[in-house]
Amino acid sequence: MTQKNATVHLLRFLVGLFIAFLALVVILALAVPIGFYGMAMYLSPTLPSIQEIKTASLEMPLQIYSRDDKLIGQYGNRMSLPVTYDEIPQNLTRAFLAAEDASFFQHSGISIKGLGRAVTEVVTDDDTQTGGSTITMQVAKNYFLSPERTLNRKLTELFLARKMEDELSKNEILTLYVNKIYLGEGAYGIRAAARKYYSKSLENLTVAEMAMLAGLPKAPSKYNPVANPDRALTRRNWIIGRMHDLGYIDQAQHDEAINSPIGLKLYQEKLDVNMPYLAEMARYALVNRYGEEVVNGGWRVRLTIDSDAQAAAEAAVIKGLVAYEHRHGWRGAEANGESLENFRRYSSMSPAKVTKVNSRSFEATIPSGESVTVNWSGMSWARKYISADRVGYYPNNASQVVSEEDIVRVIPTENGNWQLAQIPEVQGSLVSLDPETGALNALVGGFDFNHSKFNRALQGWRQPGSTIKPLVYTTALQKGYRPDSIVSDRPIQAGDWKPKNSDERFLGDITLRRGLYLSRNLVSIRLLQAIGISDTRDLLDQFGLDKEKLPTTLSLALGTGQATPLQMATAYATFANGGHRVQPYFIEQIYNYDNKLLFQANPQQACALCFNELLDERNEALIEAFNTPVDDDTTDAQSTDEQTDDAEGDSGTDAEEEALIAAQNEALIYDATPKADRLDAPVVQYVMATQAPRILKPQVAFEMADILRDVVQRGTAVRARALGRDDIGGKTGTTNEAKDAWFAGFHPTNATVVWMGFDQPATMGRREYGGVAALPVWMDFMKAQLKDTPKQWVSINNRAKSKRQQQKVIEMTDGGIVLEEDADDIAKDTARAKPVKPSVQPRQPLEPEPVEEDAATTQSTNNSRSAIQNTPLAPTPAERMPPMPE
Repeated sequence: MTQKNATVHLLRFLVGLFIAFLALVVILALAVPIGFYGMAMYLSPTLPSIQEIKTASLEMPLQIYSRDDKLIGQYGNRMSLPVTYDEIPQNLTRAFLAAEDASFFQHSGISIKGLGRAVTEVVTDDDTQTGGSTITMQVAKNYFLSPERTLNRKLTELFLARKMEDELSKNEILTLYVNKIYLGEGAYGIRAAARKYYSKSLENLTVAEMAMLAGLPKAPSKYNPVANPDRALTRRNWIIGRMHDLGYIDQAQHDEAINSPIGLKLYQEKLDVNMPYLAEMARYALVNRYGEEVVNGGWRVRLTIDSDAQAAAEAAVIKGLVAYEHRHGWRGAEANGESLENFRRYSSMSPAKVTKVNSRSFEATIPSGESVTVNWSGMSWARKYISADRVGYYPNNASQVVSEEDIVRVIPTENGNWQLAQIPEVQGSLVSLDPETGALNALVGGFDFNHSKFNRALQGWRQPGSTIKPLVYTTALQKGYRPDSIVSDRPIQAGDWKPKNSDERFLGDITLRRGLYLSRNLVSIRLLQAIGISDTRDLLDQFGLDKEKLPTTLSLALGTGQATPLQMATAYATFANGGHRVQPYFIEQIYNYDNKLLFQANPQQACALCFNELLDERNEALIEAFNTPVDDDTTDAQSTDEQTDDAEGDSGTDAEEEALIAAQNEALIYDATPKADRLDAPVVQYVMATQAPRILKPQVAFEMADILRDVVQRGTAVRARALGRDDIGGKTGTTNEAKDAWFAGFHPTNATVVWMGFDQPATMGRREYGGVAALPVWMDFMKAQLKDTPKQWVSINNRAKSKRQQQKVIEMTDGGIVLEEDADDIAKDTARAKPVKPSVQPRQPLEPEPVEEDAATTQSTNNSRSAIQNTPLAPTPAERMPPMPE
């Protein structure tokens, strides 16, 4: 009986326990969804809108082109080319499903099995597992969340995934995934990755290549076929096996894919010409106005600079710097006994390690491994440097110049030999403008951008010396003086200052013309004294110089203020164009990645009437040139070759045809190379130009141009007569102790300024006048520019039909540029953009416009400037253009 009661009690206990367990299960079953949805309601207000991610943004590098469409610079390392769902090949979709989420089209955004793995990863900090994120959860993480591994972030990811599944279709989620996922090498999304790794469009990818891309999301660096080909191949073959197991591909496709090599054809863009000073100017101007995101916005920017003109400018500056080094002697080897790998190439100067020293030559190895020989003619210049004014005797043998194991520099010569060189300590810059429009023709900021990124053409504030005299004399002409007016060249004293001429002689009473072309200091001072310092500074301000950097004393006549080469080129352009002030600019057009025109410069012209009269003809000629086949000569050559082949037989024709067909087939397969992403702009069409403001009377501009022509024909720049032209003018300039050497010259089609000096002002040597150091550089450049240019000169006729007027002028300050505002809405929208150099400021009584502070103020406030408003560029031709950078 007792045993029976015990059994009954046990049964009751077990039944009760079972009921309690069932109750607990029911409670838990209700609590989990209630808790889940409760938490979802709690987090819901903080979750981002799913509608924000319905479209992925395009990202491609910023490309900078010369006027003749040579790629000269590229910035940005992100590539993202969004696709639609219909553009995704079916096998590529299957490859990603096999690799990441085979049940994607069945689940509701969350994988229960995967959640366990995810919790384990968070608790154990073990990243060896595959993780529990579905494709939907990965989209949530990639678009909205950080990559940190925390429980809070994982919960938010879950709720976002559920929200996505409610609001988006599976196709939309998958499209977002393949557009955003990072696949290594700077590629975001499948189209970008297909380009980066295979130079192919999606439709040309093989199954093996698709599987390789699908294996990258798990660990883009670990399974990168470039860095880790063996590991990537293992991962690829596993995915191919999964695709076969899931029935996505048949056995034949599987076997073909498994046996395929990695077969990379990397997307590697190469510059046509490396012009880093100009490319950096463009990058800086655009980033300064639109923010850092512009470097990955896919814009194609065309500059005003012709690549041939730029190459000629760079070659002329390098030649001038090397010539200076030869005049002042050999400073010795850079090092001895060090590895050649520690030294980089600058410009055309290659580092070389001396391996053998002969009596009148030496042998050296350059970084490529090639052995070169420098003969006596290439090293006999190397007298020992003592000081800027002294050099030693010429060497008698090579051992007096170099020793074995020395690290030196060598440069190739025109005749194929090698010459000993050294990195210049002196620097130089060149600026060339089109006087009609202000468009930059060429700009050299220094010896080598990689050696010094400081752009002396824009940022180099130096004393202009005698190059400022024509601007002072012009003020006198404006006030009624004539070229034949008599001015005294006798001694003068102003307080304790007793200025003198460079030759310390006095010529008595001479004409104003002669005083300028002989660069007489005392004549310049007397003129300034007569016409007034204040009025002179005002006119120099209108020429484009910074008034605040000009002295208020008589020393202004000798160029003791400060100016940049760009300012001086802008000023001399006024003489070349008949008295108009043009605004320098260098960005001609901007296109988006799809070659749609976003911006076209429409600068004020020195003679807008002349330009507009020929506008229709210009545009028709541009259309005709655009529609003309480029390879007409090639076609003729091919016809000639075909005739030759017919005469000689068909022996070589079959092989050539096969090679041509193979090349065509390869181009069809590899259809996403860098060449496919180059600028392919539509035909350019100009619009009516507006008139640049006049600052000089036509008679005055003509008279000053004529005097400056005399500087070349019989003055301080007579050396330039070697060019054999009588339609050029200019002015030499040398500051005290030859710390700066200038030549500012012009032709009616070109205004070019050259400067040479040390970055830290110091004497270049007592004989380093502007006519010695700077003028030869100018001549070398202009010789190339004027080669096929007919003779012409500045006209005294006011063809532009313009009157002298008050206008906005360039103020070249450290604070930057504020460009002239248009009356249209586009200019109003962009008026708040942060200015960069050179700046345009209004002169009274014009209504004031926003400008930067002067140089002194800006220097102390540079770090507190407000952020730039990200306003888009104006579509189609507009007068307002991105500014010149500092």
